[in-house]
Amino acid sequence: MAQAKSADPGLRTRRFIAAAAAGILLLAGAFAAGRITGPQVGTPDTTSAEAGFARDMQVHHQQAVELSMTVRDLTTDDEVRRLAFDIALGQSQGAGQLYGYLVEWKLPQNSPEPSMTWMARPGLDGATHSHGAAGSPAHVPGSPMPGLATPAQVAKLATLHGVEAERFYLTLMIAHHQGGIEMAQALLDRSIYPSVVGFARAMISVQTSEIQTMKAMLAARS
Repeated sequence: MAQAKSADPGLRTRRFIAAAAAGILLLAGAFAAGRITGPQVGTPDTTSAEAGFARDMQVHHQQAVELSMTVRDLTTDDEVRRLAFDIALGQSQGAGQLYGYLVEWKLPQNSPEPSMTWMARPGLDGATHSHGAAGSPAHVPGSPMPGLATPAQVAKLATLHGVEAERFYLTLMIAHHQGGIEMAQALLDRSIYPSVVGFARAMISVQTSEIQTMKAMLAARS
């Protein structure tokens, strides 16, 4: 099957690379700004929203790296390969930053409670927030993280090639980013810790932009 091409794939790719580079700078700037200019707050403890977010978002980012590196071996399309490389690079750096937070706080990388427990707790305003589809229940501790691809979906991607792999990867990554944004917003509802709040805000901005880029790429391959 011939691979579908956008009207100007080079332009879209250049725009995505510029957005990815800006995103990395945003994350780095958020980290620095939080440490230098943010209000002083106590160090997060091991069951805090900050620690839970740092642990769970590492897992979330690591899957994005896995999906992105997988699709690079399944297509020869330069636009998708560059996109996948940029996502893998950005998410690897983000995971490393989150790992560093836990080291700085002298907290274990492994959680003492089920994943996503922090997201099921009330926010700073005392309310239990739901960031998924309208009317969806609050997150259940131990249930799959928002947007995380299932093992079956990961395995399916590895069986595809060419435009079929591109479409499936883009579909998975759009959902993956949407879930990541949901988690980042949940952190903002539960934290005033400067560096982590800055990380979450930058992440929402970057991934919202990337979602729009991926939707356009997916439409070009329909």
